[in-house]
Amino acid sequence: MPSFNQSTFHPTVFFLTGIPGFETYHAWIFIPFCCLYVIAISGNGMILFIIITESSLHEPMYYFLSMLSFSDLGLCLSTLVTMVGIFWFNTREISFDACIGQMFFIHGFTLMESSVLLAMAFDRYIAICNPLRYATILTNSTIIKVGFAIVVRVTTVVVPLLLLLKRLSFCGSHVLHHSYCFHPDVMKLSCTDTRINSAFGLAIVISTAALDSVLILLSYVLIIRSVLNIASPEERKKAFGTCVSHTSAVAIFYIPTISLSLVHRFGKHAPPLVHTLIANMYLLIPPVMNPIIYSVKTKQIRKAMVKIFLSKLI
Repeated sequence: MPSFNQSTFHPTVFFLTGIPGFETYHAWIFIPFCCLYVIAISGNGMILFIIITESSLHEPMYYFLSMLSFSDLGLCLSTLVTMVGIFWFNTREISFDACIGQMFFIHGFTLMESSVLLAMAFDRYIAICNPLRYATILTNSTIIKVGFAIVVRVTTVVVPLLLLLKRLSFCGSHVLHHSYCFHPDVMKLSCTDTRINSAFGLAIVISTAALDSVLILLSYVLIIRSVLNIASPEERKKAFGTCVSHTSAVAIFYIPTISLSLVHRFGKHAPPLVHTLIANMYLLIPPVMNPIIYSVKTKQIRKAMVKIFLSKLI
């Protein structure tokens, strides 16, 4: 373990953590992680390629799905280098500036995914509760404006968070609990007053993920109320069926995200292994599962995949 003096200074290096207690087996442990990365990158890349190339999928629902795949792809790629370095080459060092850059992409793509899931909930609400106006409300220009608003939201939230972090000084241990840089994890290592950072971070969580989840829940309350007014059982089943993929994506995104936030705020005495496992769940479960869910549950995506595979075979 590297030694550090106790004087306050601005760090040049942090040390990332693999799986505590299993350092000897890191090369073998990373094999399943590597498989998950391959599934996530190839799956999300495939969905992006299908939506871009298939003109029949140039609709609002699939535009939002492409945004979701893009955010998942970005989240995977932003951590791949440090994960490979730690588990296969025992390269644990990361500079403070590189750590800040990685945090920008991790938190940025996480916030982007939350925003896209909210936009997809709005899409399902309009499609089910007001289908006659669907085409006039969700036009191409509206989709572009939503995408631009998401980018602006990410930038205006994440950049100030990281600028506040850069003003802190650090002393003592520079060992992080994760295999990548995560804002609460880095902030805990500071030996200066972090009340402003903590309050601003909490305000961001409330105004983004918490607000998005409440609005998504509200949209589904309205959707369920509208569906229950449909007389035909078959129509009800069809309406609910169009929401299954999205509700699954919401669950696999928010459960790991909330778990990681709770561990950082209330799990100070939890074993390091718990922090690491939850952090890796947060990182890999949504990017791995979303392509699987949408390729299995969405007929148009599944048909497009079969068409591409058959054309390659022929």
